[in-house]
Amino acid sequence: MEFLFSDWLGTPAWFWLVFLSLVAALTAFDLGILHKEDKEMGITESLRLSVFYITVALLFGGWIWYARGAEPGMQYFTGYFIEKALSIDNVFVISLIFSYFAIPAKYQYRALLWGIMAVIVLRGLMIAGGAALVNEAYWVLYLFAAFLIFTGVKMFFAGDEPIDVANNPAIRFISTHMPVTRELHGHHFFVRVADPKSGRIVRAATPLFLALVVINLADIVFAVDSVPAIFAITTDTFIVYTSNIMAILGLRALYFALAAMVHRFHYLKYALAAILIFIGTKIFVADFLLGGEKFPPAVSLGVTFALIAGGVGYSLWKTNREPEPEWPAGMGPDDPARRD
Repeated sequence: MEFLFSDWLGTPAWFWLVFLSLVAALTAFDLGILHKEDKEMGITESLRLSVFYITVALLFGGWIWYARGAEPGMQYFTGYFIEKALSIDNVFVISLIFSYFAIPAKYQYRALLWGIMAVIVLRGLMIAGGAALVNEAYWVLYLFAAFLIFTGVKMFFAGDEPIDVANNPAIRFISTHMPVTRELHGHHFFVRVADPKSGRIVRAATPLFLALVVINLADIVFAVDSVPAIFAITTDTFIVYTSNIMAILGLRALYFALAAMVHRFHYLKYALAAILIFIGTKIFVADFLLGGEKFPPAVSLGVTFALIAGGVGYSLWKTNREPEPEWPAGMGPDDPARRD
């Protein structure tokens, strides 16, 4: 039993086992019990499941606070709130992707679930790589901080440019190197069909698989912002990974609650920009103005929470009387193709 207390990435192995067991149990419960059959998730069910996942994440953070102390606990909550707020942008992008491929709502949840399982692995690789870089060269944190400041400033002035799903390189690559069906085949990512040229039975990808690929690539792009942001809060790999994953686990449930009203959070991006600038700046403040002392975790948590709450509140108030924006033909959240 000594291995349970052995150090793994700066944290006893049993902490990692508890977390990974929790993730596995939640995923199995979700896929094997709650959504064993394909069905459309309503807003009420989505909100209930979102509350459940948020409660689990908060309780897990409370356990970290109790088991490891107040500072790691506050760092976890700060990272969790940042990733949760950034995930609202993911909702808009995911909605566009599903709409482009005309994925019915009853198949979207299963695709999101498998996508998040891939994200758990991809984020783990990115965070492990980031941790290795920071451990070898502390100055990498300064690069992360500068990048966050640059990204935050850019967000303040950047317009809302729609993503170009049709010209995605991954879609062109898959379509070139393997057969792709034009129609859906239920919740299957691959099916066996007859090749129209040779008549042989071949394995072909479905539009649902293409949507899954684009969603995972989009998450990698989002991770370029979120992973450095949490490393700027703490270099504790366990805190970085768990706060990231706990926020992502609830994304699939949150998606169905927010997809139809994501335009109401239009002004939240300015709060997120301010958070990125603040998180990046505090690295330089701590090292060059505070003589290398840690920036107070309570201040980081308080400022992050206040900016997110203010951004959400202002955005809901500002968009209360604004008309819902028009979506491109066939790409809106209420398009009939998404409900078939």
